[in-house]
Amino acid sequence: MHHHSHDDHHHHHAVPAGAGMNRAFVAGIVLNLLFVIVQVVAGLATGSVALLSDAGHNLSDVASLALSLVAFRLAKARPTQSFTYGYKKTTILAALTNAAVLLVAIGVLGYEAIHRLWHPQVVAGGTVALVAGIGILVNFSTAMFFFRSKDHDLNTRGAYLHLLTDALVSLGVVVAGLVIARTGWYWLDGAVSLAILLVILMGTWSLLTGSLRLALDAVPADLTTQKIEQLVLGIAGVTQVHHTHIWAMSTTENALTTHVVLDDRLAFDEKMKLIHHIKHELLHNNIHHATIELESAALPCADEDC
Repeated sequence: MHHHSHDDHHHHHAVPAGAGMNRAFVAGIVLNLLFVIVQVVAGLATGSVALLSDAGHNLSDVASLALSLVAFRLAKARPTQSFTYGYKKTTILAALTNAAVLLVAIGVLGYEAIHRLWHPQVVAGGTVALVAGIGILVNFSTAMFFFRSKDHDLNTRGAYLHLLTDALVSLGVVVAGLVIARTGWYWLDGAVSLAILLVILMGTWSLLTGSLRLALDAVPADLTTQKIEQLVLGIAGVTQVHHTHIWAMSTTENALTTHVVLDDRLAFDEKMKLIHHIKHELLHNNIHHATIELESAALPCADEDC
């Protein structure tokens, strides 16, 4: 006997992109795209690979924000006969794609930075510092758009961390530009570019592993199978819990299937109320869609994996 969860009055546990999040993504895309144009023009004019590296990363952030926005909107689409869960998984695929694109960008810009480190070129340090200073304001203000929702969704957290990191990176470019302007140490341009790319790589690796785990239906990082089974076992009337699977349907919603054995002395109506109670408790533990298979001690699980 299977009992599927309903879309009841607990939507507040999932945090879908509402009008506020849509505005945050659109504002972030527009601001960063304008700044990328400024960086590219200034980078080409001054010959700064550090500015171009930062522009490349900011451009990938624009693509990341755009992809995340599209994924969020797709995730809100209604299920169909073919896509019975809708398109919620696109949010995970967006995060994974963003990480892959960033790794490619790091490789291309890293090659150029190493070349510049060994073959320094004249750079207008003052102009580099000025443009990077604008970058601090743009990235920090954009990051704040995502501050309130950063703990509820992988894509939003990725956007927040990337933009905050960009602000710190721009600070490094400001310092390098001022030092180059005062000392003429043009090799600093390539060195700072490499440092920027290493910082980006660390953040990207976290995003890559997190999104890859979810894409492969691993148990989400904030949950454990043992914890959830103990939670269900702790409910009066439940005697056994096994064959539990937990996975992410999107970057904000999780699903579960499990087999439970209830006290045989319970009446049918009592068992149905107990199943409803279990689902309610699971919802409070960030599991939004639960499928529970009932068993009895007299008829144990017949599945090979049990």
